[in-house]
Amino acid sequence: MAVTESEAEGAYGEAPAVHEGILGRQSARESAARTYARALPIVPVRARGLTIEGADGRRYLDCLSGAGALALGHNHPVVLEAIRKVLDSGAPLSVLDLATPVKDRFITELFHTLPPGLVGRARVQFCGPAGTDAVEAALKLVRAATGRTGVLTFTGAYHGMTAGALAVSGGADEVRVARLPYPQDYRCPFGVGGAQGAELSARWTESLLDDPKSGVPLPAGMILEPVQGEGGVLPAPDDWLRRMRRITAERSVPLIADEVQTGVGRTGAFWAVDHSGITPDVMVLSKAIGGSLPLAVVVYREELDVWRPGAHAGTFRGNQLAMAAGTATLAYVRENGLADRAADLGARMLAQLGELKSRFPCVGDVRGRGLMIGVELVNPEGPSASLGAGSCGPRATTAPYPADPELARAVQRECLDRGLIVELGGRHNAVVRLLPPLTITDEQAAAVLDRLTDAVTAAARHHADHTTPLRGPAIPAERTG
Repeated sequence: MAVTESEAEGAYGEAPAVHEGILGRQSARESAARTYARALPIVPVRARGLTIEGADGRRYLDCLSGAGALALGHNHPVVLEAIRKVLDSGAPLSVLDLATPVKDRFITELFHTLPPGLVGRARVQFCGPAGTDAVEAALKLVRAATGRTGVLTFTGAYHGMTAGALAVSGGADEVRVARLPYPQDYRCPFGVGGAQGAELSARWTESLLDDPKSGVPLPAGMILEPVQGEGGVLPAPDDWLRRMRRITAERSVPLIADEVQTGVGRTGAFWAVDHSGITPDVMVLSKAIGGSLPLAVVVYREELDVWRPGAHAGTFRGNQLAMAAGTATLAYVRENGLADRAADLGARMLAQLGELKSRFPCVGDVRGRGLMIGVELVNPEGPSASLGAGSCGPRATTAPYPADPELARAVQRECLDRGLIVELGGRHNAVVRLLPPLTITDEQAAAVLDRLTDAVTAAARHHADHTTPLRGPAIPAERTG
């Protein structure tokens, strides 16, 4: 007889049976599209801060944090108190786009945090509950405002999962996208890296826009991530971001910054665009702004506000609990300087993880910004093509080794065995990603680094010896929209 959810909680002492039973039923009942559940066979039953407790009685340090949605970790007291106040007040929980005191407080707090160039001249559009819907809204907005249809985006970008839904909707326009090279040092598309690689990326963008025979007419907008997350934890150079801002402004092309994962202090500034000092025309926000509950908004310059009533809507855009939780989260991050804390702690964690590169040939690169960190695993026995100027900078003489997704999966499994939850991402799903809550303590950070180092050591040893087979099927990269 199947064990119900309530019975599972009551039978917590029978941990192994409950754990295996729930996992077995999930496998039998849920879609083959599930991904996190395949790589992380755990059954969370309790959580607080960085820690998750599973139905098997084990405790884990969670450096996935809801794919970056949990800025304050699990069940933070200020978030729980904000939710309780709304529930106890008798306020409606879902109000479409009606004005409420809860929404008014959320917008006021959100506007306190915006880049200076947007404060006082911004409009906000509440969308459906996920970041991908806010991206759709932003694209529709700039198309409506400019009368153009094309969009510039970047290789390695990830903005959500609903492009197919838009394409099959009644009255949808043809979606035309031109992809530009995103600058990075380790696997520079131009083979040079550094400032020179970023300069070539900018020049390519200008050429594409200004060449009448490029095949790319003036677009409705450009959308970019200040740090590519799913693309492999690639921070955009600040000078390059400023260059993109100038290029788009000079040609009247609205610039859309996708801050779904980078926002609310994650990168060491409240918004990742703050590092470069630019003001985008449109900002797409979700994940952490809902304080762990579903919420997504688009913030944009008032000059773009050409919406007709009903031009973009969504039944669940009036989620009052999410707005209350989001207000508490935004205020807590702002008032307690958690963005600065993320910058300091993230720099220290990156420095310590950088030591892995000298110890293990299979650690190709360590990179990130703030508490958005990536470790790329490579196969040092694979081919490494010679270059005139290396892809890791002007003094390098060889290209990076091939990415090793199998080794990355092994590291992820070794981490889980040690009670550490990490995500994988990157072009080949070979980047181990850390997205801890901004409330992580120094002691917890040390524990995370110790467990990750042990996991890399074990996986690298198995990989080198070829004596311990790496278990499990290939897991496709989870899209975190």
